[in-house]
Amino acid sequence: MNPLITLKNVQVTLGKRRVLHRIDLSLHPGEITTVVGPNGSGKSTVLRTIIGAIRPTQGTMAQADNLRIGYVPQKLHIDPTLPMTVRRFLSLPTPVSDDVATAALQRAGVGAHAHQQMTDLSGGQFQRVLLARALLNKPNLLILDEATQGLDQPGSADFYQQIEQVRDELGCAVLMVSHELHVVMSASDRVVCLNGHICCQGEPEHVASAPEYRALFGSGTHGSLALYRHDHNHRHDHAG
Repeated sequence: MNPLITLKNVQVTLGKRRVLHRIDLSLHPGEITTVVGPNGSGKSTVLRTIIGAIRPTQGTMAQADNLRIGYVPQKLHIDPTLPMTVRRFLSLPTPVSDDVATAALQRAGVGAHAHQQMTDLSGGQFQRVLLARALLNKPNLLILDEATQGLDQPGSADFYQQIEQVRDELGCAVLMVSHELHVVMSASDRVVCLNGHICCQGEPEHVASAPEYRALFGSGTHGSLALYRHDHNHRHDHAG
């Protein structure tokens, strides 16, 4: 299938600092791609470039004609004194029908929370509402920037399982940035290891054993990946 986004030899310079150098990246429908890297490696800059908030200093970015992007931010502050239901939140700034809102909430796993106050949501529920908002236009590219920050490990794992379900239902491409290596690895089809440039990329097991990846994150992450995969599958076996 043709890629939704293609970056070729992209360089981004912010001020006098070169943040990204020679980035080649394509995103395809139905594929979950996760970008990992140390702090300051340019992960968020890649996302901001793809959504059009930053223009490449060099190189090209091409996108499919029918591209619809849904974006889940790292965090969103809502004034705790402001009364606002989940349903109302989904209609800001553009009103949406009840049918569209209900479908998005159900797809995000919070279908029963439409009339709950935003300030009463748990951390995991709040992130799922942000996910629902990103799903309102049935995106063919879903982008998540550290969307599970602040959630505990089981909460993160549940959220990533929800993302897999969304991908299966919509057939969309998913691009995630995360620091939770062991959880992310289990939920990704492809991992891109970034440190100003792409150090390595490929299937999770391939990247986890790559010298460039281990130089950044150490060798222990491969063991936690294997352990998590076992636990993850074990739970599913019993759940089925």
